[in-house]
Amino acid sequence: MKAEIYSTAICPYCVRAKMLLEKRNINYVEYRIDQDNKMFEKMLELSGGRQSVPQIFLDEKHIGGFDDLVDLDLEGGLDNNE
Repeated sequence: MKAEIYSTAICPYCVRAKMLLEKRNINYVEYRIDQDNKMFEKMLELSGGRQSVPQIFLDEKHIGGFDDLVDLDLEGGLDNNE
């Protein structure tokens, strides 16, 4: 499973999302939108205009934010991380 997370430095939900991905042994690429405005623009485009962080993508599919990731995990969607 390929994971991408758009985040900022001072976002507690970003930290929690990364911790959950790590707990599930899912490698991720982090894009810091507070350091790169082009990444912010890309996040807006890919997420349908959502400006909040984190914005999380699994296998190039937009999952949403931290709460959406937790819901997916509770449904067993993070179990098959190969």
